[in-house]
Amino acid sequence: MIIITSFINPFLGAAINIALPAISDEFSMGSVEMSWVAMAFLLASAIFLVPLGKLADIKGRKRVFLLGNIVITVTSILCALSQSGGMLISLRALQGIGITVTSVYIGLSLAPFLGGILTQYLGWRSIFYATVPFGLIVIWITWRLIKEEWADAKGEKFDLPGSIVYLVSMSALMVGFQSCPILKPSY
Repeated sequence: MIIITSFINPFLGAAINIALPAISDEFSMGSVEMSWVAMAFLLASAIFLVPLGKLADIKGRKRVFLLGNIVITVTSILCALSQSGGMLISLRALQGIGITVTSVYIGLSLAPFLGGILTQYLGWRSIFYATVPFGLIVIWITWRLIKEEWADAKGEKFDLPGSIVYLVSMSALMVGFQSCPILKPSY
């Protein structure tokens, strides 16, 4: 179950890079907007990893794991149904909130091959549709077969102000890197 979930996230992250030209053509997006299709996912993953990890310690790992998989599955459907570049970028950010990282290398190594095949023969939207069955399997297994909840920090208070400072700081750092003229490639 963890392996399936861990496959979905890097697969979406790497396979979408193969599909960027097709997405750009469909939504008439420039290079900055295209970079945000990938960056929104990474940014959300980075800024929500620590706060949601703590929330899982407090509220229960099963509950947060299940919620994360629901977020990934629903946003995959919505990403595939995107009607604009802005909608796709926003949904990619929501996808990044549900990240779990373990079997990253399997997803990253298969993503260019499978992402290319899916994009070539079924269009870029198929990348998102392809992850939905896996997400549904994980949701079902988590809901039905994992009976107990484990929460090491049960009863502790969630640090909302600290989480907000962390989210704003990480966002500013990532946007700053994205906007820095020294770090941008010159074509």
